[in-house]
Amino acid sequence: MAKRPVFQEVSDPAAARPVQTTGMIDARPKGARRAIRAWLAVLFLLVLAMIVVGGATRLTGSGLSITEWRPVTGAIPPMNAADWQREFDLYRQIPQYQEVNAGMSLSEFQFIYWWEWGHRLLGRVVGLVWAVGFVFFWATSRIPAGWTPRLLGLGALGGLQGAIGWWMVSSGLGEGMTRVASYRLATHLGIAFLILSLIAWYVLQLSRSEAELLRARRAGEAKLFGMSTGLLHLTFVQIILGALVAGIDAGRMYTGWPTMGGEWIPSTIWDATLGWRNFFENPALVQFIHRMTGYLLAIFAVVVFLRARRSPHPVTRGAFTVMIVAMAAQIGLGILNVIHASPLHLALTHQFGAVVLITMILRARHHARYPVETSIRGAKR
Repeated sequence: MAKRPVFQEVSDPAAARPVQTTGMIDARPKGARRAIRAWLAVLFLLVLAMIVVGGATRLTGSGLSITEWRPVTGAIPPMNAADWQREFDLYRQIPQYQEVNAGMSLSEFQFIYWWEWGHRLLGRVVGLVWAVGFVFFWATSRIPAGWTPRLLGLGALGGLQGAIGWWMVSSGLGEGMTRVASYRLATHLGIAFLILSLIAWYVLQLSRSEAELLRARRAGEAKLFGMSTGLLHLTFVQIILGALVAGIDAGRMYTGWPTMGGEWIPSTIWDATLGWRNFFENPALVQFIHRMTGYLLAIFAVVVFLRARRSPHPVTRGAFTVMIVAMAAQIGLGILNVIHASPLHLALTHQFGAVVLITMILRARHHARYPVETSIRGAKR
């Protein structure tokens, strides 16, 4: 290598410097994260509407008014008197009409028919919105890396939910049945809340960049995240138990609180003739388990909240405060439902409250895993 004079001028000092490259964490995020988040938010609202309308369908006794499963042609309601008479004649062949609604007029049948038809139509709309959105984002290569299986999984769960919906309805059409089987109703509602929870989590994930999530995870609180995960699971179990209560109208059979029929433990809590079916068909046992799980859930929520108060992140503490408020409101609604024998407006509010509660738990759990760092003055970094 040739020697240069000590005082030789260099025309471009920066030319000799190596080019600085950035790591993967600083790479520009790929995929239409904002657009997909908006699409998922729409799906969330539609699934929420499905849950509320489904609750109204059950409470009005409308769930068995359509006795056939026609995924495509069923989207068209009866268009003339002959169509209405055909649907009414099919309904009059099932036990619910013969044992509960005998003598029902055509106009009364139309009232319950529209509830069930609306519920099924909403399900079709959810499927259509998912399919159109997924195909568009996939065809235009706008889905971020690693997200295709997640979004495809939502569609698969939606299809499964439709099949489970008919499996549930068909249980109420058999001989001796005047309502759907409670365990099938619980399965149907459980899948709905699973889909809703996944959508909510995905929306939270897409609300921040991949780089920000990677940095935030390093400051995550593992213990608080684990406790909130346990709280999420217990809340899900309580929702399933609530569906079992609703499935046999157990909430309208013991309307006292804190006792049940004047007893702390009802004397009818076990019917030897039912055996294991007590857990699904005995109103006393089903409601007792739901109440006890509610007390356990309340205690656990307070423990998690107190642990969250020690979090160094103000946003995380705030998220858990909102969670405990939602928990208290939901417990209060549950007690009001028991006292007033679950009237339509209170029952639907209680079901809506379950959606709010599980969403707030998911939000708090997300902040425990991916805390938002703030400066000393409280500004977000």
